[in-house]
Formats: sequence, C-alpha cells, structure tokens
Amino acid sequence: MKHVIFLFSGILLILLSCNPSEIPTQITDQEMYFPPISGNDWEKVAPSQLGWNESQIPALIDYLRSRNSKSFLILVNGRIVMEEYFDGHKVSDTWQWNSAGKTLTTATVGIAQQEKLLDITTRVSQYLGAGWTSMPLAKEALITPKHLLTMTSGINDESELIIRPNLTYLADAGTRWSYHNVFQRLMNVVGEASGQSFETYFNSKLKNKIGMDGFWNEGLIFTVYHSSTRSMARFGLLALNQGKWGNEQIVNEAFFKESTSTSQSINPSYGYLWWLNGKNQYMLPNTQTVFPGMLIPNAPSDLYAAMGAEDQRIYVIPSKKMVIIRMGRASDPNNPNFALSGFDQLLWEKINAVIK
Repeated sequence: MKHVIFLFSGILLILLSCNPSEIPTQITDQEMYFPPISGNDWEKVAPSQLGWNESQIPALIDYLRSRNSKSFLILVNGRIVMEEYFDGHKVSDTWQWNSAGKTLTTATVGIAQQEKLLDITTRVSQYLGAGWTSMPLAKEALITPKHLLTMTSGINDESELIIRPNLTYLADAGTRWSYHNVFQRLMNVVGEASGQSFETYFNSKLKNKIGMDGFWNEGLIFTVYHSSTRSMARFGLLALNQGKWGNEQIVNEAFFKESTSTSQSINPSYGYLWWLNGKNQYMLPNTQTVFPGMLIPNAPSDLYAAMGAEDQRIYVIPSKKMVIIRMGRASDPNNPNFALSGFDQLLWEKINAVIK
C-alpha cells in the first residue's frame, strides 16, 4: 500500500513541475468546464495544447473577416480556444441570433414540460383556446406543440406574418414539413401555461441559470433574440452537455436528446428546431425539394446546429466536445438565406485545416 502511495505522489510531483504548455491535452482538457455565472472569467486553452495546426489559423480568420463576420468563437470542453472579433465588434456587444434563437424556444418548452406546465403532445388549442388559427376547428385541433417544434403544423407557409387570418389550412398536422414562423406560437403556449410572459419565464428558468445576457426584440414578423457572442456560446455549451450546466440538469436530458434527433420522417435533418448533420437527405426553407446527402458534408456527421438568417450559427459537435459560434452579417449579401448556405461548407473546410 505504501508503494502505491509513493508512486501516486511521484506522479503528482511530475505534473506539478511541468510547464503548463507541456502538459498533454488529455490532462488539460479532461474535464468539462463551465464559466462562472457572473463576471468575465472564462478559462482558455491554446490551440497548440490541442495539437491543432496553428499555421492554418490566419487563413481561417481571413476567411471569416472577408465574409462579413462580427465574431467567431470555439470552445473545447467549455474552454475558449479561439475568440475573434471583426468590424469594430467587441466582446460585450450584442448581435441578433435570427432563427438560431428558435432553439432557445425549444429549451424553454422543454423546461415547461418537465415542470408539468404543458405537454407537447396535447393540442395547442388547449393552451391558446379554440380559434387561434383560421383553419377549420377540426384541423386546428390536430396541431400539438410538437408539430410546431418539428415544423409540421400543416399551416399554410405562404405568409411569414403570424396573425390569425394568415394561419390557414394547407395539410393535416404531421403530414408536411414546412419551415414557418408559426413556431412562435410556442412562446404563447409557454406564457399561457406558466401564467407569465414568455420572456419572464425564459429569463428565470434558462437565461439567468447559465449566465447569459441579452434580450428578445419583438418585430413585426419575428421575435429575435440579441446577445453577446459569449452568451451564445453559453447556450451552445448547455446544448453540448444535453441540457446540463455544471451539476444542474436545467433541461431534461431525454427531451434534449429528442430535440437533437430526427423528429419526423419527412425531413430527417430536423429535430425540435435544431438542424442535424449526418442524415441521408434534407429539406430547406421555402421549398418542398428533398436534397440527398448531409447538410454540411465537410462537417462532422454528429454535428447539430442552430442556424439563423445571415449565417448566425451555433455548431455543436459532441465527438469533439466542441462548440463553434459565428455571428455577423450575411456572408453573401445577395443571398441572406434563412438556414443553410454555401458558407457552412467553405467555413468547415477552413476549420478542418486547423483542427485536424
């Protein structure tokens, strides 16, 4: 027994005498790190400690700068490896998430369900009352919060303005995948179920628990979240850990796994408002075309992503314990897109040159 203690102490002495830059990656990055809820402290790790190809980092940064980026951040095991700002944007500045913020709604719905305030398989009209659409009541009654989470409500997607006269029947719920802003009615469901505004509930149950900053800005067509890049990264870190922050399971793990898995058979590359890589086909907003192959062939197959217009991105890669954030203006001003763009494929080409 004394011999074992002696060897263990010896190992400790060796580690303590090492220069931090010489400690192997498996030691420096062995445990998941969560930054403090308040303050600006956030542990960092150098790319060299991860064995990355540092000679390719300038090309990645140049590409991001040339494509109208405002910020770019990479976490590995929760620690910052790269953090870059462009075009006068600063660490404390906020930027819009656009549709990447849909995933915040998903998480909040999951919390409300685990608190037994709602059930995503119960019809929406139970929370909003009959007649929340202009559909025949029998068709409206088919729609559940799960249909809103999976973009399969069957509501006509011709108009993006989510007002009752525009919410007309096109198909039975669950039979058609169609990217549509009607998902925002989930905010109303949470508000009615919780007896408070969606934002108040979101702030107390999610935002404040992981130390996010930011605010919801209600526009004519779409309610958009704005935050700093690091706050976007905080949510990405929560997603990487399947809804867990430190020792607290904020979003039910089973629900989070459902959210980031194929949610219906029509578009296998879509979960609960999350986009999924590694599937054999996918669909995109504003079209019923089915495209063969993965969303982003250059990216890891286990990647899931929050994607917003003008290339707002949260990439989560469990196999690499990695979160990647990109905020900014559209990489191609002539094609602002609502989700996937050619930017993703080219960006991952540059990222792979660094991390592989």
